[in-house]
Amino acid sequence: MSITLSPGAVSLAQLEHLLRSGESFAVDDNAMRAAASAHERVGEAIASGEAVYGVNTGFGKLASVRIGDDDLATLQRNIVLSHSAGFGDPIAPDIVRLIIALKCVSLGRGASGARPEVIERLQQMVAADIIPVIPDKGSVGASGDLAPLAHMASALIGEGEVFHRGVRKPARAAFQAEGLEPIELAAKEGLALLNGTQVSTALALAHLFDTWNLALNSLATTALSLDAAMGSTAPFREEIHTLRGHRGQVVAARLVRDLLEGSAIRESHREDDMRVQDPYCLRCAPQVVGACLDQLRHAAQTLEIEANAVTDNPLILSDGKIHSGGNFHAEPVGLVADMTALAIAEVGSIAQRRVALLVDPALSFGLPAFLSADPGLQSGLMIAEVTSAALMSENRSLANPRTVDSTPTSANQEDHVSMACHAARRLGEMNENLAAIIAVEALSAAQGIEYRAPVETSAALQSVIARIREVSPTLDQDRDVSGDIAAVTALVREGPLAPSAALAIGDAL
Repeated sequence: MSITLSPGAVSLAQLEHLLRSGESFAVDDNAMRAAASAHERVGEAIASGEAVYGVNTGFGKLASVRIGDDDLATLQRNIVLSHSAGFGDPIAPDIVRLIIALKCVSLGRGASGARPEVIERLQQMVAADIIPVIPDKGSVGASGDLAPLAHMASALIGEGEVFHRGVRKPARAAFQAEGLEPIELAAKEGLALLNGTQVSTALALAHLFDTWNLALNSLATTALSLDAAMGSTAPFREEIHTLRGHRGQVVAARLVRDLLEGSAIRESHREDDMRVQDPYCLRCAPQVVGACLDQLRHAAQTLEIEANAVTDNPLILSDGKIHSGGNFHAEPVGLVADMTALAIAEVGSIAQRRVALLVDPALSFGLPAFLSADPGLQSGLMIAEVTSAALMSENRSLANPRTVDSTPTSANQEDHVSMACHAARRLGEMNENLAAIIAVEALSAAQGIEYRAPVETSAALQSVIARIREVSPTLDQDRDVSGDIAAVTALVREGPLAPSAALAIGDAL
């Protein structure tokens, strides 16, 4: 199957589907016509003899150097090869597919000057599972993601390496195997491919989709922990949250309430709660996670705009004139990536405090120390909690903002940069840590609820515990729990722990 994308109107749902499904894509016919019209304007500018940056001049600090007409194709090839200077591990193929789709969407807006054939060949590469090898380091988010996009463009012209049906090989060999020809770039096309924020945006989007799922799953583990600790549901009453009015907080409280509906554990102590107020990690979960949901929603709105944006330079405007600007500066992406990092750190921080509560007999309202069947002889989940603390600490360090760390590059021509690619890339590591923290909470809370037997939790939470127990049996004696943590981490990453608490980020907008 193939997804049709309409540049300027591509939705988050389409982008997430494209990322998850591995399907091919094609921009619509209107985009192809717009691209053809813009390319014609580039040809007219060259024929007129006017100097146009990046078309018949050098790049960056060399913009004053005029290039002869006979060398224009060589100029575009040279910029691709010279800018292929990335370093590091290859970006995951599913994210590279998204990068290519975003580049095609941008070119399809009809302001970049690349021929329809360039868009078509990029689409054919994805359809044939020819995925460029793009090193994950080297962009400062200034004139776009120059180095990583150069590696994408390098594959397009038959240079560099690709993953072809999962096998790493030279790009030209993959083209030959599929009966395709590399593109010979025309005027402006190399620059159009290299300028842009598509790598930063694709990384930020891919990790945002994962963060949203993890934040919702943290609400499921919040509900589990609340019942395990015999906490009060009074702070989750709807009116408390509507009186404040933040959408994320209202939604977070509602999801926890719904998951706890019908819990016999809750009813068993409703009238004689010994604690007037629970610790903040239980009582304030809607306020904390809800605020994070709101930040993620704002990030999603910004990234949806950026996914549809034209971010190269110079641009062919509606009056037919070609002008230089600064749309390649990735500040919007960098800022929301930093916001996402803060949200990841905070969701993990409050979840870790709930783990600490559950293993502490002074706080857990009757649960055995470290949720062990025989405290002293057995250590139970003592060190699983320590692991969650270590991961929480790592995420706090990783959450330090990247966008403020600007550094001049390119002989001071690019004297303020966004660091957006760096900001977005680190979200993947943070999500891995967050998923493991939530997994440890899931293990701890499930164990705690089982100690409340024969009194039962809600049907919804019983279903969640059943899913946990499919991959991690009850801890009735000490064992190596690293496998349990890994298995439940995979579970919380793959989708909603509680289907009733699922909410697509696109719907949340």
